[in-house]
Amino acid sequence: MIKGIINYSHYLLETAVEKGDTVIDATCGNGHDTIFLSKLVGKTGHVFGFDIQEQAVTNTKNRLAKNGLTNTDIIQDSHSNFIHHIPVDKLTRLGGAIFNLGYLPGSDKSVITKSESTILAVEGVLSHLKRNGLVVLVIYHGHEGGTEEKEQIMKYARLLDQKVFHVLYYGFINQKNDPPFILAIQKRN
Repeated sequence: MIKGIINYSHYLLETAVEKGDTVIDATCGNGHDTIFLSKLVGKTGHVFGFDIQEQAVTNTKNRLAKNGLTNTDIIQDSHSNFIHHIPVDKLTRLGGAIFNLGYLPGSDKSVITKSESTILAVEGVLSHLKRNGLVVLVIYHGHEGGTEEKEQIMKYARLLDQKVFHVLYYGFINQKNDPPFILAIQKRN
């Protein structure tokens, strides 16, 4: 059966991330991916969640508390600054990251992710990612500014060295209204 975008993004992460890994939710939004990642890495792993919006940080912390999950740090800052918030010992077990690009559902649609900070964050994560680690970008682009971000990220991903990274595109081509798609980047060595 063909998996939907969110289900497939989680499936991909399940294949790469191990118990005890450090992972990043680069856009924690309403906390759904943060909870998924927290359970995926288990009690010996750790999740660092980032969002620039106070509402997203609050929503995520509340959802984590409701689920009794404590292996997380939720930080109100740009994902491009992740390196300033993660201890070196945690970076050595960086198994994966997920980015949901666009805007926070149910909030101000003018506050969006931007290609400059996203690419800077992805580049930083890739440089610390363990072998076979995975970065998943769920690209929502049907909003103002979304097309530009999509094009810049696609351009960046196409230039990644195929000897070092596998880059997967996964999306539905017969859906209307600019459906989201996935770019998954796996570090080969």
